Amino acid sequence: MKRRKKNIRIKEDLITRDWLAIDRTRMANERTFLAYLRTFIVILSSGVAILRVEVLRDMYDLGIFLLVIAPFIMLIGVARFLYVRRHIKKYFQIKEYEE
Repeated sequence: MKRRKKNIRIKEDLITRDWLAIDRTRMANERTFLAYLRTFIVILSSGVAILRVEVLRDMYDLGIFLLVIAPFIMLIGVARFLYVRRHIKKYFQIKEYEE
């Protein structure tokens, strides 16, 4: 006898609307990751520019801060992307339980 958990959705039960919702969720997750990537690039390049330009020597500490904070932003973006992707796959995979 096969049993299902209440919160698990079986792939065969999905209709076209559900597949489209899954695709929209995946694409939203990718867009969010790309936003984190863009933010990382802008903060990193701003930090480098502050450190390299002679006129901005007064803001040296800000440049160091931006260089330190940029990798953390990227790590948060990657961790969030993987977390959401794993939960999407986990929720919509086939699970069979025998009792």
